[in-house]
Amino acid sequence: MMLAQSDELISEMSSRAKTMDNRILESLERIEWEHGVDILYACESGSRAWGFASPNSDYDVRFIYVHPETRYLSISRQRDVIEEPIVDELDVNGWDLRKALLLMRKSNPTLLEWLHSPVVYRMDELFLHRLRQLALKSLDRRALFHHYSSMARHDWRKLQAAEESPLKRYFYILRTALCALWTSDPELSAMPPVPFGKLVEGTVSCKNVRVAIDELLHLKVISAEKCSIPRVGVIDDFLFNLLAELEQMQVKKAEPLAESCFDQLFLETLRAG
Repeated sequence: MMLAQSDELISEMSSRAKTMDNRILESLERIEWEHGVDILYACESGSRAWGFASPNSDYDVRFIYVHPETRYLSISRQRDVIEEPIVDELDVNGWDLRKALLLMRKSNPTLLEWLHSPVVYRMDELFLHRLRQLALKSLDRRALFHHYSSMARHDWRKLQAAEESPLKRYFYILRTALCALWTSDPELSAMPPVPFGKLVEGTVSCKNVRVAIDELLHLKVISAEKCSIPRVGVIDDFLFNLLAELEQMQVKKAEPLAESCFDQLFLETLRAG
């Protein structure tokens, strides 16, 4: 009986995912038509990309788009984001290519995570390859390190104020702290992996901590988004020591890549359209 119920649940989840995929693709096509743009890349962001979504987590669809070339010849300032209202767990918005490239030059972590999301809905393969290459070439480890470590400390301070914590807060702190640890190590690739499991595998060596993380992960994927739990001592001790370690680290700043490299990709992408 339990096996039959499990198969039924898996089938239901698979059907729901397929329905949502169709909605996402339809939304992207409608956005192109309504706004007169070409969507070059669209992916999943947030918890569903990281691998610790709750059953009722939003679908955070993010995309990079481009207008026809003539749009960029005006002296007037143009809107550079497209934001859709959230409807039934579907959250869709995107950035103009120029905005994306400007943020990439500053090693914006959000954009970099988009480019390495394991869940991709739409892509121009040549564009994505060139964009990823440029992102890695221009990546500044120190910018990423400061971003992730400051986010981890911010959420850690919130965690200290209560005997219970939203379950997802543990994952936000763990993910950002481990991303900071990853970026501090010059022996590792410059960009931390987006999937949480790969991040843990590459940064956490203590067996007890990994078991505790696995238990939290199992709980997270079957619990409501706003679920709260008592504090977890093993994880608290690990985070306390890790954040203290991060405080002492110094990460070297990379030399900025010439603006012309970004201009070249921008212009070639416009003309290819």
